[in-house]
Order: sequence, then C-alpha cells, then structure tokens
Amino acid sequence: MFPHHREREQPIFSTRAHVFQIDPTTKRNWIPASKHAVSVSFFFDSNRNVYRIISVGGTKAIINCIVTPSMTFTKTSQKFGQWADSRANTVYGLGFATEQQLHQFSEKFKEVKDAARLAREKSQDKELANTALSIAAPQFSQDLSDDFQSPPVMCVNGPEDKLFRSQSADITLSSEKERIKKMLSEGSICEMNLEAELFTLQDSNSKLVAALHEANANVEQWKKQLVAYQEETERLREQVADLEAHGGHGPSDLLKDELTQSLEELEALLKAKDEEIHILQSKKTDYHEIERERDQAIHRLREVEMRNSELERRIQNTERNLSNSLEDRDRMDSELQRAIEILDIKIFDLNDLRQSLVKLMDK
Repeated sequence: MFPHHREREQPIFSTRAHVFQIDPTTKRNWIPASKHAVSVSFFFDSNRNVYRIISVGGTKAIINCIVTPSMTFTKTSQKFGQWADSRANTVYGLGFATEQQLHQFSEKFKEVKDAARLAREKSQDKELANTALSIAAPQFSQDLSDDFQSPPVMCVNGPEDKLFRSQSADITLSSEKERIKKMLSEGSICEMNLEAELFTLQDSNSKLVAALHEANANVEQWKKQLVAYQEETERLREQVADLEAHGGHGPSDLLKDELTQSLEELEALLKAKDEEIHILQSKKTDYHEIERERDQAIHRLREVEMRNSELERRIQNTERNLSNSLEDRDRMDSELQRAIEILDIKIFDLNDLRQSLVKLMDK
C-alpha cells in the first residue's frame, strides 16, 4: 500500500529532523522514533486531493500522517515542534538542527493545512450539489404524498414534556463534559510543552557538564604547565642575571639573546593560558544560569501536574454528579410512566362509564 501511494504522490517539501512520538501509556514522555536525523517530507496526491507527511527510517515508515484542517503545529522551543494525529492516536515531535529549519517546516505546515481545507470545502460543495440534484424530485413527490396520506397526529402533554426535559438534560450534561475535557486537553498540551522544554534544557545541561569536566581537567593540566613554565622562567632569569654579573666571562651575547627571546615567548604563553582560564571561569557562570532555568522548568512542571490532578478531581466530581442526575432522570421517567399508565386506566374507566351512561339514556 505504501509504495503504491508513493507512485502517485509528488513531494512538495523535504527537511531533516529527529523524530519523536509521545509515550502511549503516560502521554507525557517523548520516545525517539529514530536514532539520528531522518528525512521528513510533504507529499501531495492529486487523484484524491490529499496531503501527507511521510518519514522513513530504515525499512519502515515512522511517520505516515494525512494533514487535516483541524491539525495545528506548535513550536515548543527554538528547535522543537509538535502536532497531534487523531487517526494514529499519537503526537509527533520534531527536533531540528537550526531555528530556521523549524520556521520553514512550520510555514509549510500552515500552507499545506490551508490547502487541505480548501480541497475539503471544494469536495463537500461538489458532494452537496450532486446530492441535492439526486434527491430533489423524489423528495418533492414524497412531500406531496405525505400531505395527502398522512393521518393527523395526536399529542399528549405528558410524553412531550418528558421528551423536552430529557433532551435539555442531555444537552446540559454533554456541554459540561465537553468543557471539562477542553480544560484537561489544554493542561495536557501545556504539560507536553514543558516536557519538551525540560528535555532541551537537560540536553544542554549534559553538554555543559561534559564541557565543564573537560575544562576542569584542562585547567589542572595547564596549572601544572604554568608552574613548570614559571620555574623555567625563574631559572632563565637567574641565568640572565648571572650573565650580566659575570660580563665577558660567561656565554656569548648570542646565547644571551636566545635566552631573552625564550623568556619573552614563555611570558606570552603564560598570558595566553591565563586568558583561557578566565574564559573557562566565565563558562561556569553560564552553567549556573542553565541550572537555574532547569529548576524553574521543573517547578512549572510540578505546578502543571498539580493543576492536572485538580482537573481530574473535578472530572470525577462531574462524573458523579452526572451519574446522580441520570439516576434522578430515570427515577422521574419511571414515575412519569406510572402516572401515564394510571391516567390511561382512568381514561379507559371514564370511557366505559360514558358508554354505560349512553346505554342507560337510550333505555
């Protein structure tokens, strides 16, 4: 099936990214779908007017998603974005190498979504026109026959009032459930955004920790070299002082110039090592800044979890209220049904009494 679609589909945009999928059990953690960056492409099927996002890792398709007008691509960080696929019941995440690639993919996603919406509207208009043409004449004749043949309908106030109340209760309860589900979905989206941001911060933190360990090891090595250079410098200075004190009895002027040049080179090297040490110390402050940002993200994630727990508690209360309302409605329905049955019996008795009175009057 997949190669057959590829034969009639045309690629319109392609990029490379790391592909992730949301954990189907927790709905919170990201699971890598590819070990390295893979190609992610938009395809267009001109026969069906369908746009798809396809990504192949090795011999299997890790993304095979039809773009619908209801989809939304959300940027959760500078290099990470996500969207939900209701057909596959999952959420896809893409990690890009640069912010520009993320921006290009987001713009192309919007264009494809608008194109899919226009294609769906055209298809719906065409289907409505064909349906209207096909059922216009039979419907007209059926309306005429119904006007002449259908008998009058009698209505009793009891069942009509029962139906109206049941429909009103269903509408109210369903609207309340939709509102609670919307609140819970917003909290889940916010939580996934914080998870992605925390994932990025942890990645940056691990890289900085590795760089800091390497820098600390280099600093220790450079300190040892610095001590050796300082000892060598002192020794050369003592030799220069001895040469100046002894005058012509020591080495030649050429050796003195070489020692002076070596001393200047060592001093320049010491200066360069000191600058590198200052740079590494400044990087330590950046590491502390990343640590603080990570702590803030963890704090916000905990707040979102508390909010989700509160929403779950409210949903449980709403479900209990819903079950109680349904029980009350069923009880009222049963009581109303008994009242209707009693009323029917009374009407039947009155009808019998009326017939008896008519017979009595005839006699």
